[in-house]
Amino acid sequence: MLNFILCEDDLIFRDEVVKQIENFMMKIDLDYKIHVFSNYDKRFERIVTSDIGFKIFFLDIKTKYGSGLDAARYIREEADDWVSLIIVITAFSEYRYEALTNRLFLLDFINKLDNCKKKIQEDLKIALKHYFNRFRSLKYQYNYTVYKIEYRHILYIEKEPDSKRCIIHTTYGDFKIPKTLIELEKLLDDRFLKVYRSIIVNLDMIRMYDEKNNFIFFDNGEKLTSVSRNCKKRLIQKVEK
Repeated sequence: MLNFILCEDDLIFRDEVVKQIENFMMKIDLDYKIHVFSNYDKRFERIVTSDIGFKIFFLDIKTKYGSGLDAARYIREEADDWVSLIIVITAFSEYRYEALTNRLFLLDFINKLDNCKKKIQEDLKIALKHYFNRFRSLKYQYNYTVYKIEYRHILYIEKEPDSKRCIIHTTYGDFKIPKTLIELEKLLDDRFLKVYRSIIVNLDMIRMYDEKNNFIFFDNGEKLTSVSRNCKKRLIQKVEK
């Protein structure tokens, strides 16, 4: 899922940025959510560290309650997030040099007073290209909505009982997909392994395999107990590798 995270204390301008994002996403068949904040508080920090999917930040560089540059530094250095995209927006052009020389890997610096709407649209196009090109994903359509789930967020996939659908368990929720396990196997790459007749796991997300008790532990703390005898040896080899 795409997550647009906007922090702006000017409510009129904040609504305008939200409008620009919504107008852009109307043309894109992707699941997305917009999170809005008026200051860089604990709520903002929680969403920075939450595993909710790909994040695109729009940060006001100077608010009554904090600095967008400090927030960008928190994202990169404290949260150790060097993947999310950060766009700084401000009416103070004198901050441009400081913003772009802080080694925070900003996507752009937008001046509110200089053709702002056009530049937001241009940056959204760049952000989407980055998203599509950087992360391999499982893409499917369900109930007339196109979903795109990055492999790096998938824990495991299981067949839904008495159904031709499957359930994708991710780090931020579960999703039902109208495909069989056999159909999904053909769409996935070699980081995925079938460990049971109805379960496929993401090897990259496995923290440990307890061979004695036959438990798979994932990076987020979840546990899976369904591994067939025939798959044990291959699973051990893959995890060790």
